[in-house]
Amino acid sequence: MNKSIQQQLNILDYGLHSLWQKKGRNFCVFLIFSGVIFLLASFQFMSASLTRTAELLLVTVPDITVQQLSAGRQVPLSAKSLGKLDTVFGISSIRPRIWGYYFDESNGANYTVIGSSAPATDDLLDSLLIAGSYPQAGEQGAVVLGSAVLDNLGLGDRKSFSLFRPDLTQVALHRVGVFQQSINLLTADLMLMSLEDARDLFAMGHDEFTDLLVQVANPTEIPTIASKIADAIPGSRVVTAEQIRKTYEAVFSFRSGFGAACLLASLAAFVILAFDKGLGFSREDQQEVGILKMLGWQTGDIMRLRFYESLATAACAFGLGISLAWAHILFFDGGLFRSVFLGWSVLRPTFDIVPYIQGRDILLLFAFSALPYLAATIIPAWRASIVRADSVV
Repeated sequence: MNKSIQQQLNILDYGLHSLWQKKGRNFCVFLIFSGVIFLLASFQFMSASLTRTAELLLVTVPDITVQQLSAGRQVPLSAKSLGKLDTVFGISSIRPRIWGYYFDESNGANYTVIGSSAPATDDLLDSLLIAGSYPQAGEQGAVVLGSAVLDNLGLGDRKSFSLFRPDLTQVALHRVGVFQQSINLLTADLMLMSLEDARDLFAMGHDEFTDLLVQVANPTEIPTIASKIADAIPGSRVVTAEQIRKTYEAVFSFRSGFGAACLLASLAAFVILAFDKGLGFSREDQQEVGILKMLGWQTGDIMRLRFYESLATAACAFGLGISLAWAHILFFDGGLFRSVFLGWSVLRPTFDIVPYIQGRDILLLFAFSALPYLAATIIPAWRASIVRADSVV
């Protein structure tokens, strides 16, 4: 083996032995460092996992969603608006929808109500249900519930329930299906019913709806057709599926970045602690350096020794912190930070979060945690290495 490589391995071996001999002194730094990395990694993994989950679930979102605005606020569309799209070439289907919120005074919760025509039965849509089926054409009062709504209403095995119209008269409904918990990010607070039932619940006009769901034959023409729809319906808001996906990504990234920025203060405090600890090396450390120099160690060897010790501490703490963050997401669904990402509503989504880890996330975390720590130990390592051998005898 090359003599230089053997020399470095010997220094590394001595450094690891030295760390073990001083494990009591180094344990506090190691524990705090692991904790900081755990918090940073948990935020990053939570954001990546939720963004990935949203991308997988948004495959069912229509290519284009059209809404009508007046004075900056959404207002109902009419059948006349639907007719204006007949001249837009490239649209494969248009489906009216009623979308709104229903406040349940008994539980203090808001439910998302969507009224739509009966969806076509296919394997993808059927896989979204844990039980039952979708409302069929002409079936009055049929509703598919999100799992959180089902629990919040306390229906149990009962299928029939009622909700109040704006004039406080009651609408009789019955449950025909329940959404899978795995898609609770989108459906936890959802009530899906027919267009007529939603119109009746919100007391809307017989030809009114809140938005239009547009499917495009050629996906590459979505931006062009969206622009044509905006021209055809003045004052409309046209949103594409890609824009919705980017909105989810921006929301999770913003919350992750905000939390990570707060935690960076903790990381900065830890780096200062490590720097201060390194500057105040003990009499025992000085004697160790003096003895090593008497044995022929050079200043560069001492600096490499301290660097290897810091690198070993950083690597072990980084590995432990990343592993704990992964377990936190996988086994505890990110419980520490779940409310930060998913909000504080009564019907907070409950679903299993699958960790989604990319190599760039690991590199980013290493750059923001381990590298500052290693940089903070350079000056203390240099100060330790210039101790004269005869000064500690």
